[in-house]
Amino acid sequence: MTMNANLREKLQKGETAFGLWVTSEEPAVSEVAALLGIDWICVDLEHGYINYKAVAGHLTAAKGSGMSVFVRPPSQDLEAIKRSLDMGAHGIILPLVDSADEVRKAYEHFYYPPLGRRGLGGERSGKWGLGLEEYVANANDELMFVPMIETQKAYDNLDEILDEKVETIFLGPGDMSASRGAVGEWEGPGVAEINLDILRRAKERGVASGIVARSTEEAILRRDQGFGMVSLGSDIGLMIRQIRSMSEALGKTSVGHRWF
Repeated sequence: MTMNANLREKLQKGETAFGLWVTSEEPAVSEVAALLGIDWICVDLEHGYINYKAVAGHLTAAKGSGMSVFVRPPSQDLEAIKRSLDMGAHGIILPLVDSADEVRKAYEHFYYPPLGRRGLGGERSGKWGLGLEEYVANANDELMFVPMIETQKAYDNLDEILDEKVETIFLGPGDMSASRGAVGEWEGPGVAEINLDILRRAKERGVASGIVARSTEEAILRRDQGFGMVSLGSDIGLMIRQIRSMSEALGKTSVGHRWF
């Protein structure tokens, strides 16, 4: 099965592909997501406590489903990108990309020669060496590299980043707000307008944009605004959302709020 075929088809048709942010190591989360028809998931190694063994579990759970499995590595370094891809990830959602130069440096780790200098390894991605030739022949075309636009610097350098042959970007409103002085706010002053400006400018260049929604209503809004990838939230966040809703309906007091 061609990696990311279903996701790319939706993006190319201008449809919205709905996803899930995975923060738990439990592979059943990804298995259920695939059974429910979720288009993509992002296993988050940047925050939280899960590790590469957990990534392998999620990839195994999603195998054969047609659901794209992305990893958000903890950094832009060689090790984080290479290990995620060697585990079999279908793409990378790269955090805190500020410039086109950072995109080019990450490409070095992401692509095999001649586009980059990713090393060969007989790991899970190449079926433990049994399918390495096929994987290497197709990886540069099939894998998806998705930089996150989540700082004021990235916004300032947006055109240059979009020029680096990216097909999809992902917005981070919380970190964008923090970089503009509104730490702890999801969409601080001016960020809602920035999100739509990024969406518009990317679309003009044929680049899809992704974003996290924090409620059903927000997911509908983002779809209608034209976002190509919309996360319905995180696994733990969705559990909290449902438990809170039921608890409040039963007259119990809710505690706190979660971003997504």
